Amino acid sequence: HDEAVSQATVREGVIEEIIKPVLPAHLDTSGIRFLVNPTGRFVVGGPAGDCGLTGRKIIVDSYGGTGRHGGGAFSGKDPSKVDRSAAYAARYVAKNIVASGLAEVCEVQLAYAIGVA
Repeated sequence: HDEAVSQATVREGVIEEIIKPVLPAHLDTSGIRFLVNPTGRFVVGGPAGDCGLTGRKIIVDSYGGTGRHGGGAFSGKDPSKVDRSAAYAARYVAKNIVASGLAEVCEVQLAYAIGVA
């Protein structure tokens, strides 16, 4: 986003102009917590923000397509990149469920928002 646009303006615009118009009219949104750039302002993005993170091993990293994949690459990223660290955490959970004999095969599905504990 342009540096001159505040986080509050972006958040309000996304919610009011993009999200709410496609929600069913009868849906009560009062209890919904909309997360729009929850880590704060997002001014630097694309190649400049993730320089060197090419993602050339996406399928290798996710077991050759056996497991579902959200699209983020792991290789070349440090642990602060949640697409890598969350996938590794899910892999750890699944591996231990199988290793403990609770299942022969296990797939763990996660949902996360960057910057939200």
